[in-house]
Amino acid sequence: MHPNVWHGLTWPATDFSRVPYGVFTDRAIFAEEQERIFRGPIWINVALEAELPNAGDFRTSYVGETPIVVTRADDGSVHAFVNRCAHRGTLLVRGQGGNTKDFTCVYHHWCYDTQGNLIGVPFRRGLRGKGGMPPSFDLADHGLETLRVAAYRGVVFVTFRDDTEPFEDYADTVSLAYLDRMFHKPIEIIGYMRQRIPANWKLYLENLKDANHAGLLHQVPTTFGLWRNTQAGGSSMDKKRRHEVHYGYLDTDTEEDAANGYEGFTPYNATLKLNDASIVDYTNEWNDNISSEFLSFFPSSVFQQFANTLATRQVRPRSAAEFELFWTVFGYTDDSPTLRLARLKQNNLAGPGGVVSMEDGEVGRLAQQGIKRERTSHSVIEIGGKGPIEDQTTVITEVAVRGFWKNYCELMGAPVARAPE
Repeated sequence: MHPNVWHGLTWPATDFSRVPYGVFTDRAIFAEEQERIFRGPIWINVALEAELPNAGDFRTSYVGETPIVVTRADDGSVHAFVNRCAHRGTLLVRGQGGNTKDFTCVYHHWCYDTQGNLIGVPFRRGLRGKGGMPPSFDLADHGLETLRVAAYRGVVFVTFRDDTEPFEDYADTVSLAYLDRMFHKPIEIIGYMRQRIPANWKLYLENLKDANHAGLLHQVPTTFGLWRNTQAGGSSMDKKRRHEVHYGYLDTDTEEDAANGYEGFTPYNATLKLNDASIVDYTNEWNDNISSEFLSFFPSSVFQQFANTLATRQVRPRSAAEFELFWTVFGYTDDSPTLRLARLKQNNLAGPGGVVSMEDGEVGRLAQQGIKRERTSHSVIEIGGKGPIEDQTTVITEVAVRGFWKNYCELMGAPVARAPE
């Protein structure tokens, strides 16, 4: 096989502006991602400390396909372990969250403490001199598989690897500045949403890093001024181009600017009216006039400020053609009743049935349908230009999408070079 061919695919542009469609459909590639990316040298968001206020609190989550549990131990420390009994591999914790003193497997009742240590095995010494575990069996040797944990401003990240770089180095200044802004004061969990989307998980990350699509696919924010391609905004990345923040500024265009810029296009429609305009009313609570700002944190964590809605999104791969999207919605503990009501109303923009977010899920499905029989053809990623992957001072760009693929190919060992003739 030619050295530039990988899983039968080629990456024929060194600036990552061409992506083979087979990367979204190949089951062998999906399986390899679980090891090289999700169990690789990455940090991924799995919980918020506000979900674990008390000793014994826990939440279940995923790192790629691997189920995990995040806990608050008696000493206040946060721990994470694989949600799999060390005896016969049974899923240990079946709920979404709660509070407990220990975890007991439903199958053979092996019991673990909140740090994942094995603390009890029924009939370990048998009964009446028969059965039981061999004398050499040591509880300390059979704890749950643990992950490294890092918490930054109350956001919990984990990694499987001991050699993953320290979290703050991995996040870099752009991501840390975003988290500093979003979590600048204590938060309160409002609720959860989740959905299954029949698309490859990477299609969703492409969507999140594509600032240009928001002012074209989504008619509500375009028409009513929450996000337009005629407004000022941009896209910033870390030094390795793996994480990306894109943002838009409110009131930086006029209705005339929008009408002229979108002439001949349907996303902007000045004839549309809302019965309740409060869904698009924006309170400038950060005093920076940023109406929307999203952090896509490589490989699959998302942080959302959309108007006054605040949420994390965990992208959880299920197969090469399906992923789960899990939303944790929150506000600040000092929210006024008026602001909290505004957050609740504006959550009708986001989530599985949100008048904006449901469109992202649908285009993912449409893309998966369109490419499922295509392997060796390539997408074209050139909006914002080709060549260097650099920060952008416009939202009419998808340059950050190429940053995702740069880091993806490095972890997956995919050779990016001109394809053979």
